[in-house]
Amino acid sequence: MHEYHAKNLMGKYGVDHQRGYVVESADQVPEVAKNITTENLIVKAQILAGGRGKGKFNTGFEGGVKFATSVEKAQEYTSKMLGNRLITKQTAAEGAMVNKVYIAECLDIGHEYYFAILYRAADNGPVMVASNRGGVDIEEISQKHPEDIHSEPIPFDTGLGMDQALAFAAKLGFKGGYQSKAAEAMVNLYKLMSENDATQVEVNPLVETPDGRVVCVDGKINFDDNASFRRKDIWAMRDPSQEDPKEVEAEKHNLSYIALDGNIACLVNGAGLAMATMDIIQANGAKPANFLDVGGGSNQKTVTAAFKIILTDPNVKGILVNIFGGIVRCDVIAQGLIAAVEELGLKVPIVARLAGTNSAEGIALLKKYQDDTGTALVGAEDLGDAAAKIVALIK
Repeated sequence: MHEYHAKNLMGKYGVDHQRGYVVESADQVPEVAKNITTENLIVKAQILAGGRGKGKFNTGFEGGVKFATSVEKAQEYTSKMLGNRLITKQTAAEGAMVNKVYIAECLDIGHEYYFAILYRAADNGPVMVASNRGGVDIEEISQKHPEDIHSEPIPFDTGLGMDQALAFAAKLGFKGGYQSKAAEAMVNLYKLMSENDATQVEVNPLVETPDGRVVCVDGKINFDDNASFRRKDIWAMRDPSQEDPKEVEAEKHNLSYIALDGNIACLVNGAGLAMATMDIIQANGAKPANFLDVGGGSNQKTVTAAFKIILTDPNVKGILVNIFGGIVRCDVIAQGLIAAVEELGLKVPIVARLAGTNSAEGIALLKKYQDDTGTALVGAEDLGDAAAKIVALIK
């Protein structure tokens, strides 16, 4: 969820946040600036990645968060952000395209905090994580000042109450009226999280202002994909333009795909098996180009869709197929592989490790096809052997 969506959602839950307006053109800046009461403005590129302030655009322009002393400056910065790619430590190497910019009020900040609520397996539920050193990378704080990181589980049955929130705010250093306002913000952020199936709510920084406000200056919220069917209003805010097109396409076919930067593509049925496949590719001196789990009910249609997605990556030089035939028979998978190769005219070498039901029959089908056509579609029973073969073939 983009920052401006997150802040709108915070507003619905009574959470004080940095106010602003989103624009898609520099020409819109003067009009929205009329509704912002502060003399100076903050211009914030909207991408789904952190580290924007320290980021750099593909044009050489530096900073995805800029302080503007005038509407004209805000307009200038907006024009330099829109339509260009912002590269941060959390984006891919090519960066993320900026299609929207948030023009926000410039706050007089007294003190900055970090605050987040997330689910932690060790606690079997939600946990508050916070620090009185906000405004910088939380990873940096945890490494250099671990004593300043505070965490506290939230009872799953009762949720976050005001008493617990007040005590936690005091532990962070909030005092007086700031303490009560910080606690109220924490309680409301937890309510936002629990009522919308969010998996993480992060505010960095959460700030005190001299006029008595406790304000969320940024907002990052992640949601549980499994709840999409009942959170259609939330999913309507999704921005596919910020996602890898291959991953978006894979989702349409119920495939779990994550792009990586190697040159051997993986097509596997099972997430754990996919992880092991990526590991063994690395162990053989190469790098995986993707994580791709086609699920337990693989067939020709899903295999063909998977190959099409794989082949949109120009870095792919070979494909390692790793199928354990439990629900699905290996001979059926072999037939699907052959059909997909013929339909798509695949030229890259493919090694298919088939194990389980009818694996011998599946491997025999692949061998016959290779002998008949000369196509580099090689069968293997052992994963180590399969990985070694595909690495050798691409070299």
